[in-house]
Amino acid sequence: MKKLFIIPLTFWSFSLLAQSSEEKQVLQVVERVFEAMRASDSTMLKTCFTADAATYTLFTDQEGKPQIKKGSLERFIDAVGQPKEDVWNEPIWNEKVQIDGPLAAVWVDYAFYLNNQFLHCGVDAFQLVKTEEGWKIFHLADTRRKENCVVPEEVKRRME
Repeated sequence: MKKLFIIPLTFWSFSLLAQSSEEKQVLQVVERVFEAMRASDSTMLKTCFTADAATYTLFTDQEGKPQIKKGSLERFIDAVGQPKEDVWNEPIWNEKVQIDGPLAAVWVDYAFYLNNQFLHCGVDAFQLVKTEEGWKIFHLADTRRKENCVVPEEVKRRME
């Protein structure tokens, strides 16, 4: 009887380990985006995305109306790679990962700093596809706001 219980438990724990490994792989791609931004490395950044990835920013305008702005992956990659004295630093927290076969979604809170100066906060929502080369981002949407930003104290201390 004990053997019958141990066998399903073993398969279940292997399943959890595999899921955890997949989640780690997905999060590594997301973290590489922010590493590339800090390093101004457009080559590294480009490896994180599919060639036809879409980007969007959602925000509330000065009149309080919700807005959506379609971005350009090429312009984003170019902007990251431009020589600059300032460091783009975007710490993230509250990472949530969901995976179903070749599709993954990642939702993270973030704060954007130029060097150590806070500029805005929001949420980044990534959708990734598992390709032969590994996980790649095919859709990125973010929100941006300057008010109601609850940045964890640990993150604030790192940015000082």
